[in-house]
Amino acid sequence: MTGRNPGTVRIARWCAVHPWRAVVGWLVFIVLCVGAGAAVGTNKGTFEDFWVGEAGRAEQLASESGLTPAPVEQILITGKGTAPDTGTAGSADARSAAQDIAVRMRKLPAVVSVADPRPARDGSALMVAVTLRGDKETAKEDVDALLVRTAEVQRAHDGLRIEETGSASISVGVNDKQGKDLQRTEAISLPVTFVILFVVFGAVLAAGIPVLLALSAFAGAVGLYGLASWVTPDAGGAALSVIFMIGMAVGVDYSLFYLKRAREERERSGGTISHAAAIELAAATSGRAVVDSGIAVVLALGGLYLMDDVIFSSIASGAILVTLVAVAGSLTVLPALLTKLGRRLDSRSTRRGTATDRRGRPDVGSRMWAAMLRPVMRRPLATLLIGTALTAALALPVLGMKMGTEGKETFPDSVAAVAAYDRLVEAYPSEGPAHLVVVHGTEPTAALRQLAERVMSEPLFAHDREPRLTTSDDGRTALLRLPVPYAQNSAEATRSLELLRTELIPTTVGKTAGAGAETAVSGEIAGGVDYAEHQSGRLPWVILFVSLTTLGIMFAAFRSVALAVLGVLLNLAAVMVSWGVLTLVFQGTWADGPLGFESLGFVGSRTPLLVFAILVGLSTDYQIFVVSRIREAVRRGVPTRQAVVEGIAGSAGVVTSAAVIMVSVFISFLFIDRVEMKQIAVGLCVAVLFDAVVLRALILPSALALLGDRCWWPDRPAPRDVTDGPHAGRSGGGTGHEVGAAERGR
Repeated sequence: MTGRNPGTVRIARWCAVHPWRAVVGWLVFIVLCVGAGAAVGTNKGTFEDFWVGEAGRAEQLASESGLTPAPVEQILITGKGTAPDTGTAGSADARSAAQDIAVRMRKLPAVVSVADPRPARDGSALMVAVTLRGDKETAKEDVDALLVRTAEVQRAHDGLRIEETGSASISVGVNDKQGKDLQRTEAISLPVTFVILFVVFGAVLAAGIPVLLALSAFAGAVGLYGLASWVTPDAGGAALSVIFMIGMAVGVDYSLFYLKRAREERERSGGTISHAAAIELAAATSGRAVVDSGIAVVLALGGLYLMDDVIFSSIASGAILVTLVAVAGSLTVLPALLTKLGRRLDSRSTRRGTATDRRGRPDVGSRMWAAMLRPVMRRPLATLLIGTALTAALALPVLGMKMGTEGKETFPDSVAAVAAYDRLVEAYPSEGPAHLVVVHGTEPTAALRQLAERVMSEPLFAHDREPRLTTSDDGRTALLRLPVPYAQNSAEATRSLELLRTELIPTTVGKTAGAGAETAVSGEIAGGVDYAEHQSGRLPWVILFVSLTTLGIMFAAFRSVALAVLGVLLNLAAVMVSWGVLTLVFQGTWADGPLGFESLGFVGSRTPLLVFAILVGLSTDYQIFVVSRIREAVRRGVPTRQAVVEGIAGSAGVVTSAAVIMVSVFISFLFIDRVEMKQIAVGLCVAVLFDAVVLRALILPSALALLGDRCWWPDRPAPRDVTDGPHAGRSGGGTGHEVGAAERGR
């Protein structure tokens, strides 16, 4: 990855000579990817793939003994008023509606049984439980028919509110809403991205090419993801949002870097070099940086596999595929399009022949950045201390970060089944989160009966209904459901789990179930706690792996120990700032209104890791591009301090544009009505802005200025042309007079 990379130049040259072959070949490749994905389908993860810790062990015991609870949908009948009507349960209309529900539901082949109507303790509601065949996955396929029947009953009894809820209806409702929100996100981000690119390039064609390539990368990656799902199963479509997010970010960025450099070379030459020569120069510089940054993104995302988690594995597969497809498109079809469109992609000054007057002079943006960097070069130590202090201040809140997992109460109540669930739990506390205690031994039933009696005196458990106990056919395994009248992620729910695992079970079940009995606790609360602990245990290894791979990539790219170490430190700084802001925003309530969410009091347990993996890849992407420009200047014989200003100022326009585009893509995800997606969006937006402003304008240049020539140890780039080609010497920053003033001031 160091030195001249003839591979990118040879590919660009061939594509420029055979543009139509390259374009057609790319289209055929995308069609084949989409077709292959459609042909093989998507391999959905099984419930076994989600088992973690003690909760997973309990699920396994229950499954092996045939005690896995059947999927149940609850039909809730209440009055339409805002306040509970204590007479609803006993009204003739409510009883008639319950009977109507039973008749209609029993006709469905997916329905196993319909329970008798159960009134709430205060008489404000009537609930009919409908048990479905199969497991939770088949229930998702069958639940639409039940929702249709529920809607029919609602129309027949307009004076009541009749609504359906349950794991299946909530899952289907949340996924449908997220799909619609994602479509809205696409509708927002695509035109915004196009407008930003139009401002950057001033031409419709130049603005449209990166967007089209990003969309083609997304389409191809989705097809390939179907194939990959047979190796790393799909976790319920969780990867699609991330594929689109990463695909738009890197797809546009890589095209932008390449296209901007080709235009820059043409402009610097006053239009005297051919488009083919400009493309080769772009391939030798930006093309090389695209390959290096693509490898960095892939390896950073690859760290997610270490989590040994089906959700992170599916996200990693999708994000890696879209990155690789984006890199391939930038190196192949993009040079072909640039060649074919020719002068129509040139800047206005180049087309008018006025670029000759500006040859060798930096543009306004470069001059502005050179002026901004002048005080940094004069006082690098003070600047570094200021930047570090700002980083520490923003990162400090991470020390108070609390993590939790998504549950039914965290999903948006704009989903009808979620709103119905809230009302159900209010009327029937025992229908909320529950602990599932599984015992396998000689006397499991007797042991769990004693536990049920003991729990009845504990205020942390729900008591509006007797605990439900089921036993396997051989009598050696039993399952007890202990409901909790608190939200899944509440402190009370967590305390009830601790009480159960550390005191109640050892002192009751452990003494009665017999020698060698196996006991485990599952359920929403236990599953969330065990999942978070599993992630906490794996997270340090992921951070270590990603940091070491980043260190290796940066060293391989620049043959510099200092730059490699600095790159890792800058990445970690951006991550810590992002996590700190996430803690400030989402653990408090002050941002609820502006961002359109209701604070959960915690950060989603998956969010920090996703932000870390995505951010490190994208941050390394920026660093490689910027440091590559600095290194080019050094190879032309420019002193290191001057090269720092020249490289940062020379790349400022394209990197700033890329950052703005990324932020616009991430911001669009704030319109998805799901707190986890909002957290990811805020975390990445903050990190990209911090990276583009504080790290690139303060910390990176001041650190390089203090290091001086030592930043290139042990392999200082030998002064030479950066391209070794017939048009060498034309590329570079052109900010020498700005730097000279800064150096004299120093």
